Amino acid sequence: MKLRVLSHSLGGARAASFAVGALVGLAAGALSLFFVAAGFHQGLSLGTTIASAMFLLWTIGWLIGPIIMGGGDETLRPENFALLPLSPTKLAFGLLGASIAGVPPVATVIAFVGLVVGAALLGPLPVIVAVITVLPALAFTVLLSRVVISLIGAVLGSRRGKDLGVLLAALAGLSYLPLRYVATALVPVLLENNPGLGDTLRWLPTGWAPSAVEGAASGNWLVVIGAVLGLAVVDGGLLYAWARLLQYRLTTPQTNVGPAKARKNKAVGVRRGLLPATPTGAVLGKELRLWWRDARRRAMLLTSMLIGIFIPVFSAAGGRSGTGGAVMLPFAALWIVGFSMLQVSNLYGFDGTSVWQTIVTPGAARADVRGRQWAWGLIVGPIAILAALVLPAVVGAWWTYPWVLGVLPAILGGGAGFMLLLSVYWAFPMPVQRGGNPFNSGNRPGCTRGLVRLASMVFLLVIALPSLALLIFGQVEKLPVLSWLAVPVGVLTGAATAWWLGRLAEHRLLDRGPELLAQVKASS
Repeated sequence: MKLRVLSHSLGGARAASFAVGALVGLAAGALSLFFVAAGFHQGLSLGTTIASAMFLLWTIGWLIGPIIMGGGDETLRPENFALLPLSPTKLAFGLLGASIAGVPPVATVIAFVGLVVGAALLGPLPVIVAVITVLPALAFTVLLSRVVISLIGAVLGSRRGKDLGVLLAALAGLSYLPLRYVATALVPVLLENNPGLGDTLRWLPTGWAPSAVEGAASGNWLVVIGAVLGLAVVDGGLLYAWARLLQYRLTTPQTNVGPAKARKNKAVGVRRGLLPATPTGAVLGKELRLWWRDARRRAMLLTSMLIGIFIPVFSAAGGRSGTGGAVMLPFAALWIVGFSMLQVSNLYGFDGTSVWQTIVTPGAARADVRGRQWAWGLIVGPIAILAALVLPAVVGAWWTYPWVLGVLPAILGGGAGFMLLLSVYWAFPMPVQRGGNPFNSGNRPGCTRGLVRLASMVFLLVIALPSLALLIFGQVEKLPVLSWLAVPVGVLTGAATAWWLGRLAEHRLLDRGPELLAQVKASS
């Protein structure tokens, strides 16, 4: 069933993306197989250590990947089988078998087969043990991923749980940065076959299958029996846990509605009175409430802000000297603005077919564009300005203040403009969110839209050229007045760019509204 669904869902650009992903995944699996086989060729102990490390790496990928990509493979949803006379355990067995169909599972199988290939260098008994233990080791990786994703899905069923899930998913999505530096530090230790690291990897469940092969090659059959029984027990426990979570998912309704709270009309009136009583003010209020209540929007903003902080911090941590922090960290505010613009540059895709209300209402396009710009600026702007004021002082890089404060308002205005321009020119559909992972963006933007969005990051620097010219000239001529003059120039440039790009987005919305509706209608 899953293979049939996959075959009917591939076509056009999606087939090309699938092919590229398949090539990358299969290449990664083949590379892992080569590393494991080469490790066993160098020696039994080194091969076991490398195989344990590779299995652990693939298991981490199965845990982090589904969170980043939107909650895992939902080609076959458990709800489709809710009316069939299947027990939760049988349903879990069936979905586990279906989980093996697809590119990531096949790539993982290729990687795990490296243990069999490496065992072939040791003799027939290690090969038999490798074949017996690879299957439960693969089942452990898949089952652990399914249980963790199901637990996150259960947590996301409530309003407060969604907030926790957004933070958890954002941190998981950014974990590749610290993991990269950890891997850089551990690879030399791994190749040296450090006994402490090797023993730790063997004691983890991901190291039990390689340990069994090592035990068969050295005649230690107690290790072989213990590894096989341990994998069987752990897989059984994970299967039972997944069955119970599937039962919970099929019998518990999910809701996005928080608990009702009594509010005083006076307080509500004061809050509404802070916004102008105009169409733009109404859109601004609506957008602010959406950014606060919609878990998917909060997830996008939170991720972009964390990326803006993580990249400078870990770039500094990965440098050979402390100068990296003084150079990168003060400019974190610029990263925050750039990634925030990039992440939310599909606003009408978030709205789906509700954009028709804006299209058919006379005079609504201008208010819609300006209100969205102001809402994004009021959310991202204070955070970026706070980072620009605090972070240079934290690292003692006082010289960066004119550079950060001169460029920031320019790219902030450019981001507010490009965000709307991308949303109306290169929108793409997004699925309706019904209690799922807030990072689920459904259909990807495609190669062309993705490249345009990446190019918009470069155009942000183009917008800041007047400020950069003053900063460079002031630095060369040693004229601090010219450097600080870049700040008001940046404010004027950002304001003019936001107005001009918003004007272009408004005209596009008026002229090509039906085409925009056709682009995003698949999200409903």
